[in-house]
Amino acid sequence: MLFSPVQLHIPDGFLNIVVSLIFWLVTIIMVGLAISKTNKTLGEKQIPLMGVMAAFIFAAQMLNFPVAGGTSGHFLGGALAAIVLGPWAGILVMTAVVGVQALLFQDGGLLVMGANIFNMGILTAAIGFGLYRMVIARNKGTRLAVAGIGAWIATMAAALITALQLWVSGTSRLEIVIPAMLGVHVFIGFGEALITVAALAFIEQTRPDLLTPETSTVSGGRGWIVAGVFVSLLAVLISPLASGNPDGLERVAEDLGFLGTGLDAPYQILPDYTIPFLGETAISTILAGIVGAGVLLGLLILMGRNLRRTKEV
Repeated sequence: MLFSPVQLHIPDGFLNIVVSLIFWLVTIIMVGLAISKTNKTLGEKQIPLMGVMAAFIFAAQMLNFPVAGGTSGHFLGGALAAIVLGPWAGILVMTAVVGVQALLFQDGGLLVMGANIFNMGILTAAIGFGLYRMVIARNKGTRLAVAGIGAWIATMAAALITALQLWVSGTSRLEIVIPAMLGVHVFIGFGEALITVAALAFIEQTRPDLLTPETSTVSGGRGWIVAGVFVSLLAVLISPLASGNPDGLERVAEDLGFLGTGLDAPYQILPDYTIPFLGETAISTILAGIVGAGVLLGLLILMGRNLRRTKEV
């Protein structure tokens, strides 16, 4: 397999060096700003929530669901992370998720990692939170509806910016790649919206205080943390049942004839979400997913505590 079936993760070779470096620069600036902003607002009790959110999004992204035309899609999570944690902490969570996927699982290229973080993390978090913030004082139904719309728009925006990056890189023609990407992701966006609304509806029912504007003052609670870890583990356990159809970007690349320009990673650790010595088996996928979720849970908790120490100095 050229690259694992994960929606919108661009492999090296799809974008040229100039586009890749431009988006690395933009991403570094935005992540640096997110660190600065989070450092000023992050509460001690919010730190575990960042870890659980990262683990959940990683696990949920392993669950590809079938959409029209023999294509699959899966949850992105940027809008959900930003709505629950705030935009800046949400960006840090998504940066960690995309980074671990690339570095540990060879899912998405290294040179294009800046573009992947921008497309799937920064852009989706900004759009999802921006729209939700406009109606945060409204009733529950309105908030959930707008959150769903925001998640759908965020998915479409990520697909559009990916198409533009492919065009500017000379990988595909503009009039072909934009309709192809948007045509596929219009359906994937519906899945993103449904999962986002379902997650927020559950949070609204059980812990509505987590969705207040002043997230830094909110405690996740031990029971909530345990529940989040359990749901993440459950998603990993059923991940072998995910759709094997090519994801949206892979389908478009195959149909438009540029799939072969993608490059394999220069090294392998847990390629395609498997444990190498166990092969492509269900237990291999489950164990790899547990490793990834655990790494992200620990990484975000460690990152959050370091940010808190910096704040207190």
